Amino acid sequence: MTAEWEYWPPQTQSNTKNTRIVIVGGGFAGLYAAKYLDKRLAHRPDVEVTLISRENFILFTPMLHEVAAGDLSPIDIVSPLRRILRHVNVVQAEVDRLDLVTRKIHCRAGWQDIELEFEFDHLLLTIGSETNFFNMQGVRDWAVTMKSLSDTALLRNRMVALLEEASLRKDDATRRELLTFVTAGGGFAGVETTGAVNDFVRETVKFYPSLREEMVRVVVVHPGKFLLPELGEELGRYAERKLSERNVEIIKGPRVAGYDGSVVKLSDGTSIPATTLIWTAGVKPSAVIESLGCKKERGRLLVNKYLAVPEVSGLWAAGDCAAVPSDKPGEFWPPTAQHGLREAVRAAKNIESAIDGRPLKPFVFTTLGQLATIGRRTGVAMVFGFKFSGLIAWGMWRGIYLAKLPGLGKKLRVLMDWTLDLLFGREIEQMITLRDVQALSDRLARIRAQTKLESEVPEQTGLTTKVRSSD
Repeated sequence: MTAEWEYWPPQTQSNTKNTRIVIVGGGFAGLYAAKYLDKRLAHRPDVEVTLISRENFILFTPMLHEVAAGDLSPIDIVSPLRRILRHVNVVQAEVDRLDLVTRKIHCRAGWQDIELEFEFDHLLLTIGSETNFFNMQGVRDWAVTMKSLSDTALLRNRMVALLEEASLRKDDATRRELLTFVTAGGGFAGVETTGAVNDFVRETVKFYPSLREEMVRVVVVHPGKFLLPELGEELGRYAERKLSERNVEIIKGPRVAGYDGSVVKLSDGTSIPATTLIWTAGVKPSAVIESLGCKKERGRLLVNKYLAVPEVSGLWAAGDCAAVPSDKPGEFWPPTAQHGLREAVRAAKNIESAIDGRPLKPFVFTTLGQLATIGRRTGVAMVFGFKFSGLIAWGMWRGIYLAKLPGLGKKLRVLMDWTLDLLFGREIEQMITLRDVQALSDRLARIRAQTKLESEVPEQTGLTTKVRSSD
């Protein structure tokens, strides 16, 4: 039994009667850890469990591209955290920094940026990754990303808006630029998004009599030798053939080197006039993780096989922000959803064991497989070492991810939307216009100005406005 504990740091005693467990990050890993603790520890009077999340919902990221393609509604792929977690305290806030010496978490929340502090005995970090623009300011300023629900909803509305704009123009060169969509990155997100965009634009352009499908240009730029390198060359080449059959241009070798909002520049000197660049070419750990003085592996927190950070007692990490050693010496488990959520559950179980004085157990997992859709009714998959492609893989993708979607109500809604899409086609209306965006920006500017004015009044009277969470 002693050997099980050799890598676990010593327990830090709390100065209160309750053991405080804080989970930072409300993605797959954070939610699954919180669900376990919600059932096992959160109801106990001597334990407090808090989940700090940027959003008050869990986003089912595997279906993001289906929202962009108009196959699903944005509300179909989100589930409220407060409905899922009955005993865990859910706090919607932005984490600014972690103080591992004082064992405090500093956050901001609300329109007024209320300052919050949380103390912890056990801290589980499940902070997701951030988009990496590789210091290309133009790409950062102008490219469309695929990380959040708003990203996909705005991309779908952007495609409709560009079709409307192109129908008003008379110059064919301008129309072609408006209807050119370039995706940077040929991994899962890039290929699935490219297939979705290609299907949506080509199926929707037929409703615009002044436009022709030949004006639509969809390009994917990938620096590797074949798409979807995670699935191997055979399935990657299959994905390339299917996308090419659907008039998607595939550029392999060069990288996107710059973008100014109208021209995509590649590292080999090629220029592509395009109004839309979709950036899926890289991610990096959160700035909160980067600021920690603990050991890291390629920017991710280096943890032991028990998911604990050895340098700090009571500090744990799982998911995208953690470098978890695999069963092969010197190698780490990939930062995928299937690994992240299981890492988080193991970390939660080890936290429970640490509190109850039981031995910790290492993280052990066998990769189940990976799947991707590459357009309408076509997919690629590798499950338990077996390869699938075409309609079968597409059906597997939908069936597996439908089963993983949280909540029976969401499953039924998605199934209904898929059925209606097969019978009647996808929705092509523009839900968000530039006027809507401008009105929202103006309203937020007024709110911030009013908040700033109100905060200046107490300062003039010698009062303070800092809000601090109670212990």
